[in-house]
Amino acid sequence: MTISRAYLDHNATSPVRPEVAAAVARALELPGNPSSIHREGRAAKAALEAARDHLATLVGAGRGRIVFTSGGTEAANAVLSGALTKVGHPAPTRLLMSATEHPCVAAGHRFSSGAVEIVPVDGAGVLDLSALERSLDRLSDEAVLISVHAANNETGVIQPLAEIVALARAHGRALVHSDAVQAVGKMPLDFEGLGLDALTLSGHKFAAPKGTGAIVLAEGVTLEQAFLRGGGQEARQRCGTENLPGLVGLGEAARIAMAQLAGNDAGLRDAVEATLLRIAPDAVVFGSRAPRLPNTLCFAVPGLDAATALMALDLAGIAISSGSACSSGKVSRSPVLAAMGVSPALAAGALRVSFGWNSTESDGSRFLAAFERHAATLYQRRGQAA
Repeated sequence: MTISRAYLDHNATSPVRPEVAAAVARALELPGNPSSIHREGRAAKAALEAARDHLATLVGAGRGRIVFTSGGTEAANAVLSGALTKVGHPAPTRLLMSATEHPCVAAGHRFSSGAVEIVPVDGAGVLDLSALERSLDRLSDEAVLISVHAANNETGVIQPLAEIVALARAHGRALVHSDAVQAVGKMPLDFEGLGLDALTLSGHKFAAPKGTGAIVLAEGVTLEQAFLRGGGQEARQRCGTENLPGLVGLGEAARIAMAQLAGNDAGLRDAVEATLLRIAPDAVVFGSRAPRLPNTLCFAVPGLDAATALMALDLAGIAISSGSACSSGKVSRSPVLAAMGVSPALAAGALRVSFGWNSTESDGSRFLAAFERHAATLYQRRGQAA
């Protein structure tokens, strides 16, 4: 008998919407190269630019500020390669990043180890603004690049980007990049209003095809040396023939996300969280004291092993995660939770439930029922030990 599945791992990847798949299929029938000047090329170019418009609207940027990439990792690597420059500013020689950055930032930059400083977070996972200010004061004579994610992929904790940008402007020689991979499509973003210098994103986190993403660059900000060279595409910021079908899908996903953004509330997440805490009163919800993405619930129950729980839930037809999905399927201690001061024993049991566009109350109920059955074994053992 085939078990029906409840997919609750949208922070790892969100299934492609049917409308997006249909848009991709239509784009596959466009024969032209967007760089060609004949009719077929112009049709392909029009489809590409429509996608750019939709994405620009979603993130609050001018359409000319969008540079398409193959995803969030390429985008972040390019921005943090040391090539980011701004008119009237010296090129950054120092990198300040939060202690809870995704590996595409933490391991993807090209700054030497001696030029990188980790800014701590508090117990809720929020960047320590006082620590950032002290670092900027100490580096007052140096050109700095600050990289802080908009929202954490494991806990959903939202970072104070406006305050971070304000500190950078007070410094006078600091640029700010935000890895917004988890935030785009899930919460309102206003790139220009925030005053960011660069933002990076990935399409598959908001129901676009995998292998699509973008860099958003402020006016006057460029990549002095393109990450991929050898052509004139994307204003020479990212060369190579564009993935037209994928990017059309990205644009359609952005259009739908923008239309539905106001409806992204935490109702389902909060209801599941409340019931979870009744099932397991000693559960710890990570980041609960900070603003969080409305779809993300990261928790642990003392004594409950994440790997064992994941397998039990998977057999019950429930797909969730132990945290980031970018570690070759490994379940290991989370650097994010470590930076928040979570003990190794508790972090070993961390589980992440992340809802998305096709999640239902029934999915939440199925997860809770399966989790309650699994947790009952733990509580039974505790009772016997007592």
